Amino acid sequence: MDDYVDKFDTIRDLLRYAITSFSDAELHFGHGTDTPLDEAVYLICYQLGLPSEQFDHFLDARLTKKEVIKLHDLINLRVSSRKPAPYLTNEAWLYGFKFFVDERVIIPRSHIAELLVGGLTPWISYPQNIHNILDLCCGSACLAIIAAENFPNAVVDATDISQTALDVAKINIENYHLSDKITLYHGDLFASLPKEKKYDIIIANPPYVSASKMKNLPPEYLAEPKCALASGAKGLDHITDILQSVGKYLSNRGLLFMEIGSSAELMEATFNKHPFTWINTPTNENTVLMLESGGIPEN
Repeated sequence: MDDYVDKFDTIRDLLRYAITSFSDAELHFGHGTDTPLDEAVYLICYQLGLPSEQFDHFLDARLTKKEVIKLHDLINLRVSSRKPAPYLTNEAWLYGFKFFVDERVIIPRSHIAELLVGGLTPWISYPQNIHNILDLCCGSACLAIIAAENFPNAVVDATDISQTALDVAKINIENYHLSDKITLYHGDLFASLPKEKKYDIIIANPPYVSASKMKNLPPEYLAEPKCALASGAKGLDHITDILQSVGKYLSNRGLLFMEIGSSAELMEATFNKHPFTWINTPTNENTVLMLESGGIPEN
C-alpha cells in the first residue's frame, strides 16, 4: 500500500491537500469553478458521490483506503495533466443541466445559457410562439438542449464544423430524449442548413479568441479544441461571417443572441452600422449582444 494513504483520514484532510496542490501548481480555473476550493469540492463530491450543497456536513467523515487512493490520484491528475476538471470527470454542469463532455468539445460555459433558462425575457414575451431556433457552433449541444427545454413549441437546428463535436452533441441530445426536437447539421456556420428556412431565434457562441490571446492561453484552455476558440488575427473572423449571413436566416422580427467575449469595443468600432443591444446579467457585462432582423444592414 502506498505510504501516503495513512496520512489522510477524513475528507477534510483531502480537501486541504487538494487546495494546497492546486494553489502551489498555479492551476487556472473557469470551467465550472473559479477557485482552488471550488475545484477541490467539485472533484471530491464527484469521486465520492456527495451532494455539493451539503458538503460541509461530510468534512469529518472518515475515508476508506480505497477512497483515499482514488481521490489522491484524481487530485494529482488534475495537477499533472493541467486538463480542466470536466475532462477528467466527463461531465459539465450549466445552470442545472448536466452534459457529457470530453476533449472533442469545448466545455460548456456560455453566458447565453443564463438568458435561455429565463426564456430570453424580456425580449421574448410569449415563448410558446417560438417555433424555430438555430444554434450556431453548437459544440456539445448544451445551448440547443437548454433552448429546447425552455421553448416547448420550438424545434432546434444545431450546426458545428466539427463532426467529432457533433458526436458528443448526439450523446447529450439522446440523454435528454430530445432527438425529435433537435436536428444536427455538420458544416461551417450556415453552410449545411436548409436554404429557405427562417428562424425566430438564432443563438451563437462562436470562436472569438484572437491570435495574440491564443498564444497566451493557459494549458487548461489549450486542452480544448482549437477550432472552438481561435478566430483569426482579431478574433472576429467567425463573428464577421455570422453577421454577413444572419439576415437571410432570421424570420420577420427574429432575434440573434451572440456571445463575443471581451470584444465589445472592437465590435462597436468594426460594425458601427449594426444597432447592437448589449445584454447585461448578474454574471456578465457586454459579452452577449442582441440584434433584431430589422436592424441588420444590407451587405
